[in-house]
Amino acid sequence: MMLRIKERGFTLIELLVVIAIIGILASVVLASLNNARDKGEDASAKQQLSSARAEAEISYDDSNRSYINVCADTSLLYANLTPAGACSDGIAGYTITAQLNDGSYFCVDSTGQTSTTSLATTEGDNNWTINGECADL
Repeated sequence: MMLRIKERGFTLIELLVVIAIIGILASVVLASLNNARDKGEDASAKQQLSSARAEAEISYDDSNRSYINVCADTSLLYANLTPAGACSDGIAGYTITAQLNDGSYFCVDSTGQTSTTSLATTEGDNNWTINGECADL
């Protein structure tokens, strides 16, 4: 006599284990996406400040070799950053900074230097650094 084993579907415990595994994998993927989004925003901010530096040099040439109007001329390139970037200018130089997602600041200046610093330039502050450099704002 042959015994017939009735075939059934999945048990409740098997289904719960599969759902738990899928949930763990989904949370890992979402965490990675947030990190990638932050890096993308930082790259965008750095690119906008690099464009502002090019615009500042054009402004310098147009203003009889003075950086005095750089912040006004480049404001459209850094003002729309989140949080908004800041600019300081003077006759001899300028600095433009933007806050990155890790809390540090990316800075471009009139010497051609780009760097990541711990402090921001404040808008309109003409006492930013010696010769308008980004180092240790």
